[in-house]
Amino acid sequence: MDMLSGLLEGPKARGAVLLKSVFDPPWAVRIEDRAPLTVMTMVRGEGWLLPDGGEPVRIAPGDVAVVRGPDPYTLADEPGTPVQITVDAEQNCSLQDGTDVNGTMDLGVRTWGTTVPESGSAIMLSGTYTEPSEVGRRLLGALPTVLVRPAAGVDATLIGLLASEVSRDEPGQDLVLDRLLDLLLIGVLRAWLADPGSGAPGWYRAQSDPVVGRAVRLLHENPAHGWTVAELARKTGVSRAALARRFADVVGEPPIAYLTGLRLALAADLLREPDATVATVARRVGYGSAFALSTAFKRVRGLSPQHFRTQLPAATDPPTTLGTGER
Repeated sequence: MDMLSGLLEGPKARGAVLLKSVFDPPWAVRIEDRAPLTVMTMVRGEGWLLPDGGEPVRIAPGDVAVVRGPDPYTLADEPGTPVQITVDAEQNCSLQDGTDVNGTMDLGVRTWGTTVPESGSAIMLSGTYTEPSEVGRRLLGALPTVLVRPAAGVDATLIGLLASEVSRDEPGQDLVLDRLLDLLLIGVLRAWLADPGSGAPGWYRAQSDPVVGRAVRLLHENPAHGWTVAELARKTGVSRAALARRFADVVGEPPIAYLTGLRLALAADLLREPDATVATVARRVGYGSAFALSTAFKRVRGLSPQHFRTQLPAATDPPTTLGTGER
C-alpha cells in the first residue's frame, strides 16, 4: 500500500450524519457538534463559513469545504447575519431563545431547513464524521481549520450523485452515502496533499524524497521487523548519520520514533478485534512481549492497551492505520 492510500484509508464513514439543508436569506446556523471532520458543498447559491477566531470563508456553488473540529463555527448567507439556529453535540437544534426545533424544520428524508428545496435560494449538502480514525487524527492535525477546494478542482459528477442520493430512503442507503462521502473527502484531501504550496506535513512529503521516502516505505511494508537506523541506512544507500539527520528534517521526528508511532497505531487497530490478546498484538506489530507493548503504549498514549480497549466507543469505529510516538 502506498503512503497516500495508507493515509486516506482511515476516513471510512460509519453512519455519518448527511443532510441537505435548504434556506432562504437571511440564514445563519451555528455548529457546536464538536465533530472531528465535516465536509460540505453548496449545490445552489453561496454561503459563508465563519470559524471562531478565524476569517470568514466564502463557499461558492460547487466548492467543497472541509472543516476540522472540534471548534464551533457558523454557516450563513452573509458574514454579518445573526445566528438563528444552533446545533449542539447531540445534533439537537434550537433557536437562540432555547426553543427546541428538532423535527419542526424537517423537509423529508435527510432534508431540513426553512423552505422547500424547490424554492430555496441556498441548498447545502453536508456530511459529518463523528469519530476520527488514527490516520484521521494524524491527518487532521496537519489540516488547516478550513480547507476549501474550488469547484473547478472537484468532481461535479460525484457531488451530483450525492445530491440525488441524500434524500433517498432505500435499503443500504446509509452505506451508499457513507462511501460517496468518503470519495468526496478523499478527492479533496488528495488534491490538497499533492499541491506543493498546501503546507502538507513532512511525513507525507517524505515519499518524494529519494532517501527518506525509501526508508518510510520500508517501515510501512514491514513494521514488525526489528529495524535499526543502521539497517535502514544500509538499505537506502546512505550513512546512518545522514539518514537520521535527513529523516528528522523531512518528517519531523527520528526514524525509530516514527516506527514506534506506526506500530502503536497498528496495535490500536488490532486491539479492536474482540479475540485479540495483548500478547498476540504485540508479536504482530514487532514487540517481544505483552509487557513491552504495554509499556510503550502507556508511555506514548497515556493508558494501557487494556484500558484503551475498554474505552472504545464501538466495534464498528473506523480502523487505525497510523500514529505518532517515540521510543
